[in-house]
Amino acid sequence: MKNKGIIIFASILVICLVLMIFLLGKNDNNNSNNENIGFYNYSELFTARDLKQKADTSNAVTYTVKDNEDITISTAGVYVITGSSSETTIYVEAGSEDKVQLVLDGLNITNKNFPCIYVKSGDKVFVTTTNDSLLTVSETFVKDDNVNTNGVIFSRSDIVLNGEAKLTINSSYNGIVSKDDLKITGGSYDITAKNNGIRANDSIAIAEATLNINSGTDGLHAENSDDDKLGYIYIADGTININTTDDGIHATSVVQINNGKINITAGEGIEGTYIQINGGDIDINATYDGINAANKSESFNTLFEMNDGTLKINVEEKDSDAIDSNGNITINGGTIDISATLSFDYVGEAKLNGGKLIINGVEVSEIPSSSK
Repeated sequence: MKNKGIIIFASILVICLVLMIFLLGKNDNNNSNNENIGFYNYSELFTARDLKQKADTSNAVTYTVKDNEDITISTAGVYVITGSSSETTIYVEAGSEDKVQLVLDGLNITNKNFPCIYVKSGDKVFVTTTNDSLLTVSETFVKDDNVNTNGVIFSRSDIVLNGEAKLTINSSYNGIVSKDDLKITGGSYDITAKNNGIRANDSIAIAEATLNINSGTDGLHAENSDDDKLGYIYIADGTININTTDDGIHATSVVQINNGKINITAGEGIEGTYIQINGGDIDINATYDGINAANKSESFNTLFEMNDGTLKINVEEKDSDAIDSNGNITINGGTIDISATLSFDYVGEAKLNGGKLIINGVEVSEIPSSSK
């Protein structure tokens, strides 16, 4: 009997340990904000320096801007930029392995027709806002030789925006442009632009930030005409408010949203080839389609996939769809709440494997037939 009691006690102890490990693992997953699920991986996209919001200025060089005088930075290092001026451009012309960090410390630049920050070369450039700063281009942009330098911040290299303060950008065309990868890992950004709020060739990856974008065409736009595996948008977390007349979020290839609070008022809410939502709280008010999975890239299946989170879509036009896919639709989890005359339009298959689907106030157990 004594041995039997010991065996029972040991068995109960093992079960308790297994449950504890399971629960701890579950809590760790919840705390990760869905960082490493989905097509793109958080830990592979962002380096430790990308995520560091305070610059080490112990060996920094400080520049105070002056009217009609440019600043050129040609070597790796940390540079604090402060003061107010007009007709000033901060040039970065560094080596291919150089990392340059620009620390905006209460910087205020107003130009007529050329970028306030122009990255011509360098391995990677960090723009870190330590005190609230303001950058403005008020008139029609002019070219730099054959380069359409059409953003208030214009980079031909990888660029990372971070910091602990607010950066306000006013533009007569694009707000921020990168011809390579563009990452945002912290800080607050108020962008008003007549064309795109933020545009990149290869990718836009947001770890966490507050973005308020008012634009004339797209809010976030990633497009690579040479390689359709690129041109993707990844959002790990943050608060994003977009008000635009065209697409709120537009990618050639993949749009992946893992978490965050996203509010979009636009012509179309989110457009891409493969749109994957793994979490977050997304609210779309669209004139036309709320979600549009379109055939923009041959490297990815055309698919709208919902795995978790909350997606609310309101569509104004009676002949437009809340969720439109030129391929398939798969809903595995989360909650989708649709207010629209036409709820779904798809070419392939539509599967409701889990989650909650509400259409015009009524919860349904299957995805309706295609509306067209």
